[in-house]
Amino acid sequence: MQNLTDTIGLIAAIVLPFWNIPLIIKIIKRKSSEDISLAWVIGVWVCIVLMAPSGFRSSDIVWRTFNIINLILFGAVFVTVLKYRKGKSQNG
Repeated sequence: MQNLTDTIGLIAAIVLPFWNIPLIIKIIKRKSSEDISLAWVIGVWVCIVLMAPSGFRSSDIVWRTFNIINLILFGAVFVTVLKYRKGKSQNG
């Protein structure tokens, strides 16, 4: 049986990545991701991808769960930002 801190950690590992959904919705509604730093999105995405193998192999359920859910949901942010990025040639 898990102790209380493990249970809280697991809940947080599941819930935290879901905070990406409002960002995705905001970008889709505005049809623009111009206010999102492309360097930030790419940097975070690369770090998540590089951490993923550690999470997949880990026996720690909190780390493994967070990695899987975060990879999926931040992957959706990454794709959404790229999809709604307007090229400079379209601005004028």
